[in-house]
Amino acid sequence: MSDKRKIGNSDLTVNAVGLGCMGFSHAYGAPIERNEATKMIRKAFDFGYDFFDTAECYIGTNADGSTSFNEEMVGEALKDVRNHVVITSKFGVHHSDSGHLVMDSRPETIRSAVEGSLKRLEIDTIDLYYQHRIDPKVEPETVAEVMQELIKEGKIRYWGISETTEEYLRRAHKVCPVSAVQNRYSMLAREHEKLFPVLEELNIAYVAFSPLGNGFLTGKYNKDSKFDAGTDYRSHMPQYTEEGFAAAEELMNLLQGMADEKGATTGQISLAWMLRKKPYIIPIPGSRKEDRIKENIGAAKILMSTKEIEEIDSLLDRMDMPVYGQKR
Repeated sequence: MSDKRKIGNSDLTVNAVGLGCMGFSHAYGAPIERNEATKMIRKAFDFGYDFFDTAECYIGTNADGSTSFNEEMVGEALKDVRNHVVITSKFGVHHSDSGHLVMDSRPETIRSAVEGSLKRLEIDTIDLYYQHRIDPKVEPETVAEVMQELIKEGKIRYWGISETTEEYLRRAHKVCPVSAVQNRYSMLAREHEKLFPVLEELNIAYVAFSPLGNGFLTGKYNKDSKFDAGTDYRSHMPQYTEEGFAAAEELMNLLQGMADEKGATTGQISLAWMLRKKPYIIPIPGSRKEDRIKENIGAAKILMSTKEIEEIDSLLDRMDMPVYGQKR
């Protein structure tokens, strides 16, 4: 298995595991201190990461009431190695006062968003720019036309779509080739596997967010684990319930056995499974912890046999697992 992965029809090549940076400022508890975050992101580069994922809407509120911008952390951390990394960001989503996602992919909003992201990231061009969520009020052709303009203007190099459907993807791709989709994918959330034939046909990469089931597949948590209801999304996720842990018990035992045989962790086995499934899948696990960040990129070195993949898939096909984000 190659340690390198090509991002679809682009000329971008990255290491097999990327870093999702959202958790430094958003969704996994209160933001961590900015200097600490930038040091950790920069350390990830030293570990071998060269693919970094952020977004305009990954913001959090610090203890003093100030705003923590994820893009600023990423930009500051990587400015001295800019030519050695691929930086992605996203547009089209903001959070309402009640915490709900608001979709807005109007052309004028996109143009304002890209300028803001470029400034916060301290870069001239975004390597891969995603539509963060589909806006039902804006046609995919309209969004793709703006992406084509931004590419011509040098504001972005390539573009992608997060949480896309096949119909939306095909319509957008006809106007301006899409290089990557970024959808949820893990052992616990496999509904988007139906997109694989389309991605192969169109030469598009699959960037997998939440590849560890929002940390569940690391095996580091149990039914008694507590998460802050106000700042940590895991407090509302059904896998982190007594029912969820019971449903996954057989899977976690299987992964632990494989991990023990290979001198690995269950998280590494989960990522290695994904990497072995398709050569165009690039997982972007996130963590705030140095040892976990180092552990995750090490998954690219874990060898998985066809028999082992089939054993895992067979068990997954039998599971009835309640998972956040999965349509059932």
